Amino acid sequence: MRHRLGYWIAHINVLAICAVLLSAFAVQFLGRELPCPLCILQRMAMLLCALGPAYILLRSRAGSVEARDFATGYGLSVVAAVAGSIIAARQVLLHIVPPDPGFGEPVLGLHLYTWSLIIFGAVLAVSGLNLIFIREMVPQDFGSTRTTTLVLALLALVVLANALAVFFEEGLHWTLPDNPTHYQLFDDLASHQ
Repeated sequence: MRHRLGYWIAHINVLAICAVLLSAFAVQFLGRELPCPLCILQRMAMLLCALGPAYILLRSRAGSVEARDFATGYGLSVVAAVAGSIIAARQVLLHIVPPDPGFGEPVLGLHLYTWSLIIFGAVLAVSGLNLIFIREMVPQDFGSTRTTTLVLALLALVVLANALAVFFEEGLHWTLPDNPTHYQLFDDLASHQ
C-alpha cells in the first residue's frame, strides 16, 4: 500500500487543480465574470502545477517511476506554484487598500485571486511533503491505468477549455483589457459583418 500512496496522491493533485479551474469556469460563465489578465496568468500557473503530477502519472503508465521522475514532477509544481503565488499576491495587493471593492464578486467571502494564493500555498506544501518523503512516495506498484487515463483526459480537456476561453476573450489582439467586459472575438466578428 505504501508504494501506491504516491501514485494516488498524484491523481488527487491533478483532480484538485481541475476542480479549481472548473469552478473558475463556473464563475466565468454562470456568474458572467470574465477573468482579467492576472486571473488568466494564475490559471496558467495552476495548469503548470497540475502538469507535475501528470508527468508522474505518464511515467507510471510507461511502467516505471524513478525518484528522479518524481522529483522532476513535483519540482515543476513547486516552480509553477511560486510563480502563481507571485501573480496572485500582486493582484491581492492591487485591491487591498480600502475602499477598493476588489475584482469580481467574492466566493465564500474571498475573491478568486485570494483563493488562488491559498491554493498555490497548498500546492507548495503538498509538493514539498512529497519531495521530503520521496523515498516512501515513489510509486512502485501501479493501480488502474483506466483511472489514470480518465484523470489525464480531464486535464487535457481543462487545458483545451482554458485555451479556447482565452482565445474567445482576447480574440486576435495582443493584449487583454485590465477589466474585460466582453468577448473580444465575438465583437470583432460582429463588426466585420
